[in-house]
Amino acid sequence: MEYPTCGCPVPPNRTTTLPYWLVNVPPNQRPKKCPDYLRDLSDKDRFIIATRDEDFHELSWHEVKQLVARKDFAALKRRPSQLRLYRWFVYMLKEEYGSVFNFILQKRLKWQRDLAPDSSTPLECEDDYAVLYNDCPYGIDGRIVHLVVWTKVSFASDAATGELTSEAQGQIEAFVRKRFLVNMEKPERVLWFKNPPALRSVHAIDHFHIMLFEPDATFLEQVTKGDVAQQITPGKSYGNGFEGPYAGVDAHSEDSERTF
Repeated sequence: MEYPTCGCPVPPNRTTTLPYWLVNVPPNQRPKKCPDYLRDLSDKDRFIIATRDEDFHELSWHEVKQLVARKDFAALKRRPSQLRLYRWFVYMLKEEYGSVFNFILQKRLKWQRDLAPDSSTPLECEDDYAVLYNDCPYGIDGRIVHLVVWTKVSFASDAATGELTSEAQGQIEAFVRKRFLVNMEKPERVLWFKNPPALRSVHAIDHFHIMLFEPDATFLEQVTKGDVAQQITPGKSYGNGFEGPYAGVDAHSEDSERTF
């Protein structure tokens, strides 16, 4: 197997020998060195980013359901260029807010830091949870809408395995029936899952995922309370010298503002 300068294996269906951090980058936007946000990646992420977008397989609704049914959550992957964008976004959030947790709490959920709930039971009180769009969705059929349900009250789980208890699973299933299944014409177009701890990007706020196939726009407006996913755009200026994920994240300026 061929190895580029990054030291990670080249995907078998890829012919380019570019370093992983240059793949899927327009020639006129290629940085001279590996950007900081693409350093120290896992082998899995480097492998994905080293794959051309045109060689990536977009998951269908049927395939997503199969993966969730067998709990193969690690197989839910972002498109290579979207993963690059995601890594850059996470880097920027840590620069601006100190952590992804702080960003989610302050800007997306707008909750107080102590997360004091009104009820001790998960999903019982509407003020204790929020349904938001996933800002960085997986590489899936564009007709699938990916939402995240964030909750101030953590679900009970097995201390050894991290798996939800039967009671917690029942709480989520009851919530999904009440808020989603009754509002979708076809129940088979709704699924939910909760990532294991190793796959979670945020640990301090409990959450699970909802996927809907071709949901009604009016229903989405209602269930998310008008939420709008963050627009993470390549090449867009975000202030402080940050010019999007194709440039090296090096420049800083004290007199400009970042916007997300």
